[in-house]
Amino acid sequence: MAKHNELGKLGEEMAVEFLQKEGYKIVETNWTFQKAEIDIIAKKENILAIIEVKTRSSLDFGLPQDFVKTKKIQLLVKAVDAYVNERDLDVEVRFDIIAIHKEGKSFVMEHLIDAFYHF
Repeated sequence: MAKHNELGKLGEEMAVEFLQKEGYKIVETNWTFQKAEIDIIAKKENILAIIEVKTRSSLDFGLPQDFVKTKKIQLLVKAVDAYVNERDLDVEVRFDIIAIHKEGKSFVMEHLIDAFYHF
């Protein structure tokens, strides 16, 4: 596995642990619909949190959350719509980003709640 893929997988594992400690129930990880992949689908109370995890080895090229582009947001919205409709869920949907970057030998994690809204 390429180094960047390993880093991304590690970031997703760290995000899952963090969310569980924060009281979220992990419903799905790496759920795919057509060309879209949702990193984490988690539930807390009546909120379905759709979480995009971005992990970077440095901030040289910008913050991790800056790499969630419009195209990715559109794909996520389409996938979530399918997910909710297929399961006939009656929940509030929220889009979050967990941004992780390496700082020395450790990682810094930031949970951006309501990071973006569907169009």
